[in-house]
Amino acid sequence: MHIMEGYLPLEHAVGWSAVAAPFVIWGSVRLARSLDSSPESRLLLGASAAFCFLLSSLKIPSVTGSTSHPTGVGMGALLVGPGPMVVLGTIVLLFQALLLAHGGITTLGANVVSMAVAGPFTAWGVYRLCGALRVGSAVAIFAAVAAASLVTYSVTTFQLAIAFPDPVHGIAGSLATFGSLFALTQIPLAIVEGLITVVAIRTLSSVGLLRGSKLKLSPDSWLNERPGVAVAPSPKDA
Repeated sequence: MHIMEGYLPLEHAVGWSAVAAPFVIWGSVRLARSLDSSPESRLLLGASAAFCFLLSSLKIPSVTGSTSHPTGVGMGALLVGPGPMVVLGTIVLLFQALLLAHGGITTLGANVVSMAVAGPFTAWGVYRLCGALRVGSAVAIFAAVAAASLVTYSVTTFQLAIAFPDPVHGIAGSLATFGSLFALTQIPLAIVEGLITVVAIRTLSSVGLLRGSKLKLSPDSWLNERPGVAVAPSPKDA
């Protein structure tokens, strides 16, 4: 997902930065409000950022100019909301670009759109959908996180395809090429990330560290709770 420094044409790099900027500004407002209204959320914000940084640093070479890896944004979106997670994901991507040469500064906007915007909002939306369908919490969390990971790479595939269309088949040809190569690694990675996140949230719940989260799960019954009844965030929490 992390498109490397200098890989995108200048106009694409600038364009994706322009797309990402409003989300980062809006997410910063949501983050500030969250800290003001729920000071206890600082621990969850830190845990979400650390989880994202750790998982998304485990890069696996996939396609020239990019890598495959878990994203870690799904858990943060469920715990603190997609708005704050946009900011946390952006910070993670910036640190990885500066400290790990993972991604880049010129491609930061594109990477933010795919991982810090598309991923968290997908997780939040899928979790809400599972709530409407009255799916159990464990399945809802797994589905939301796995979907966020797959959508992140779908957006990256689109970004690469429009930047480097196939000489014969155009953008559609590049979408097929990049998508098929990403799928080999990202589908199993998405499944693994979903399972890891379920375990991580259960662990946080068991030690009482979900205070202030959007899930509000109890340590002894969270597997049986319905996301549509007590644990799904409302639109204003985004």
